This record gives sequence, C-alpha cells and structure tokens, in this order.
Amino acid sequence: MNLKNISIAIDGPAGAGKSTIAKLIAKAIHFTYIDTGAMYRAITLKILQEHIDWKDEIQLKKLLDHTKIDIIQGNVFLDNRLVTEELRSPMINRCVSDVAKIPLIREKMVELQRKIASDKNVIMDGRDIGTTVLPNATYKFFVTASLEERAKRRYNELQEKGFPQSLEEVKLEIQQRDKIDSERKVSPLRKHEDAIFIDTTGMTVEEVIDKILSYIKIA
Repeated sequence: MNLKNISIAIDGPAGAGKSTIAKLIAKAIHFTYIDTGAMYRAITLKILQEHIDWKDEIQLKKLLDHTKIDIIQGNVFLDNRLVTEELRSPMINRCVSDVAKIPLIREKMVELQRKIASDKNVIMDGRDIGTTVLPNATYKFFVTASLEERAKRRYNELQEKGFPQSLEEVKLEIQQRDKIDSERKVSPLRKHEDAIFIDTTGMTVEEVIDKILSYIKIA
C-alpha cells in the first residue's frame, strides 16, 4: 500500500470515545490527527462569545469569513488563541449539535477538513467523516457504545474538569444530541455501508485500539 495519503475515518455518536481512540491510534502509527468535532466546537464558541444569531446566514457568513481554526499537536486554536479546554464546557455541549447541522457551517468545515487531508496521512473522527468528508477513506470505522456507558464517560470527563452536572443531565443531553445528529438534513450521523462496526460497551480503551489496529495495514 502507498504510505502517502492514507486516511482513516472514525464516526460515531457523542461520548463513544472517538477522539480518545483516534488520538492514540494517530500517535501509534504516526498519522496526523484531526478532531473535526473540535472544529465545530470552536465555531460554536465564537458564535456564543460574539452573540451571533446562528439562524442569520448573513451574520454567519461574515463570521466564517473572518474565523481561523487551527489544530496543532492536538491543541485547538481559534483566531490564534488556545481554546482547547473551553471547548468541553456544558454550554458548548448543549449548543454544538444545533450549530453543526447548519448547512453553511458544515460546508465550510468540510472544505477545511478535506484540505487538511489532501496531502497527509490522517485519522479523523466525527459524525460524517466516512459518509461525507472522506467517502473514499482507506479505512472506515463506526464506533459506538450503550447510552448508559456513553453518559458515564462524559459525566466523568465533566467531573474531572470541574463542571457540576448530574449523570441524568448528561444522559438527557446525549440523547438530545443523538436525535439532532441523526435527524439533521445535511450529513446526518449514520454508519457507512463500508464501515467496520465496533461496539465499545464494556471494552477498555486499549482493547478498542487493538481491535481497530488489527484492521489497519500500512506496511
């Protein structure tokens, strides 16, 4: 296999552990990791900070034309400002799916994501990587877990960062995000017919990584 321009797409719902898994696999095989969810979170952060009405296409286009999003060594920079930690706040969690379903925003993000992947070996995770962003990806995976397990993972993550949310609140938010992500008109969350399905319920991160790596041949 040509070792240039190999692409790995990992899709799945909120709380499935996609980002953690993708980061560790990228490190293991020396690929560039692109957290597409963080890109949507970054634009959501800017919309909230600037009090933009995300239903106003004129305001949104102006915002997008004057927004720079970079991912450097796993850190997210919004207009040259480090925002990695801010992107996991409960407010962003509540709003990001509504922002991400807006066609104008998805078009811009997909354009940026494809550009990044055009000349690198990359691993991307998100909701529509295998179906829309990189439909010709070398490898496609759909990673999920039970609602209860995904809620516990997200709850523990929020507790570690000091965000006071109950487990039930987190579970309800994830249910709502699942509904929005799977029912949106543009690039809904779904498994590509070629994607390898992996249910991570009850699995450790190491077990999931080993399973995915067992499918990937780069030498």
